[in-house]
Amino acid sequence: MDPALAAALETLLRERPELVLDVLRRNSEAVLDIAQQGSNLRRKHNLEVQWRKDMQAPKSIKLEGRPVRGKSDAKVRIVAFSDFTCHFCEQASKNVDALRKTYGDDVSLVFKHLPLDEKGPGGIASAYFIAIAQQDEGKAWEFHDLMFANRDRLLAEGEPFIKESAQKLGVDMKRLGKDVRSKKVTDIMAEDQKEAQKLGVEGTPYFLVNDLVVRGALPLDLFRDAVEMAASGKKNAQ
Repeated sequence: MDPALAAALETLLRERPELVLDVLRRNSEAVLDIAQQGSNLRRKHNLEVQWRKDMQAPKSIKLEGRPVRGKSDAKVRIVAFSDFTCHFCEQASKNVDALRKTYGDDVSLVFKHLPLDEKGPGGIASAYFIAIAQQDEGKAWEFHDLMFANRDRLLAEGEPFIKESAQKLGVDMKRLGKDVRSKKVTDIMAEDQKEAQKLGVEGTPYFLVNDLVVRGALPLDLFRDAVEMAASGKKNAQ
């Protein structure tokens, strides 16, 4: 730009700052889009920096006897610390479903239980999930889907809705009644709580994508970035 013109514009804008505000108002949507794009890029960059560090710090998670959705030897294992009554967990579960559809056998899911209220609907639903899995892992995952799809009913009706859902799945209700209050179920719930504390989990949902940490209901595109990085093992991605 011509120096004289630049100086004239600077003087004009200093004397008439309302001109800038008028331009911003007239183009508010475009300005917001630009700002949002910049924010998204910064967030993506910050996450990638964090994930590269995560790759250097392997996490030890107990998976013995836990139901796995997908192949147990999948390239990417997503471990979810979640709560069936959590709105953000419900949102995040949809993203995980979308990722599993996109990547197929390359992505598997393990569900860890971190209910806000262990004696409330979330804690009860978790105990039922674990107990159902002892009968049939496939039905346990169907139960998982029903709880998130009907979160409002779960919150409003509690255990009666949970029992109704299990019965619809054809679960052995007599056995379920014993298993859901067994020491094995209690121990698994306690183990998940202990692991969450060890990892420094402060809220749900919280995911481990292999060793990459994903906190909260991350947008699908960024969650996909985590899966891609975990799958490729890019420790030096920029």
